[in-house]
Amino acid sequence: MTNIQEDTEPTVGALAGETDGASTHSIATARSARRTGGLRRFLPTMTPWLVTGIVLILGVTAFGLLGPFLVGDPNAIRDSGMQAPSGENLLGTTQTGQDVLAQLAFATRGSLQIGLIVGVLATVLSAFFGILGAYLGGVMDEAFSLFSNVFLVIPGLPLVIVISGLVPQEARGLWTIAIVLAITSWAGSARVLRAQTMSIRNRDYVSAARVAGERPWRVIAVEILPNLLPVLASQFVFAVIAAILGEAGLSFLGLGASNSSTLGTMLFYAQNGFALAQGAWWWFVPPGLLIALLGMGLSLVNFSIDEVINPRLANVRAQRRRERQARRTARRSSGPGGAAHSTQTATDRKGVTR
Repeated sequence: MTNIQEDTEPTVGALAGETDGASTHSIATARSARRTGGLRRFLPTMTPWLVTGIVLILGVTAFGLLGPFLVGDPNAIRDSGMQAPSGENLLGTTQTGQDVLAQLAFATRGSLQIGLIVGVLATVLSAFFGILGAYLGGVMDEAFSLFSNVFLVIPGLPLVIVISGLVPQEARGLWTIAIVLAITSWAGSARVLRAQTMSIRNRDYVSAARVAGERPWRVIAVEILPNLLPVLASQFVFAVIAAILGEAGLSFLGLGASNSSTLGTMLFYAQNGFALAQGAWWWFVPPGLLIALLGMGLSLVNFSIDEVINPRLANVRAQRRRERQARRTARRSSGPGGAAHSTQTATDRKGVTR
């Protein structure tokens, strides 16, 4: 008689398959947890200062991106010059009757563009001369290090003033000012990246990748660069701050971009229009306030990133994380059913001990 009853007991192969599946799942889960924990190590702690910095940056950025679409022509000249803020002109008018709010919106966009361009260029230059030279070593490292030291000892602001002064005014555009600021602000960051890369390249996993025959660019991109992301982020933020302040200083001296509007050019025209002497605070206070708010927001974010880089601050960060975990545990224990759960846990522990 044919046995049509299906096997209800698992076979040895099935048990082995289930065991292998569970083992594979557990290994994948462990790797995912390690990866998540590793990524979390590079993220700054969400503190009130960090939240404040992010809110300030997003607010100024939103005003610079969306503001030009909501205001009129910033160059339109009217008969109502030096008018105080009113319902028609929320931030008043300039000496020639131009709307200050419209100028502020376009100037904020220009300053953000310069800050972003300089931040990207300075970070790329510092990463190229700092990371690549330190990894390759030898003559390449010596040459890159000498080149960085030359730019490091040159005074930045005088060099920027000289280069901007030599460039003709009609050719002094936004990209020209951004390139001038970028080539004078990357050397210090390159020295930091060089020191960090020399520390990382001697670690076991980098040596293992070399022995395995990995190409240099892959070792740098996969093994070294992820460990330098907090340093690169901090240097990018610092470069943006320096670029916005440097451009404002150049524009205030009359050496800024001639074919674009920035917060620095607003201060320059306010000075030439004797806004301070005439008491026209609405002309120079808003651009100065936006520069201060944006710089403060970027500085707060940079301080939070520094907690990940600085070992001493990292220890403080770990202590704060343990304190938060302890507070969460205390709240769970004091909540509904927490006492009964604690009593049951204590009873189970006593039973196990006996």
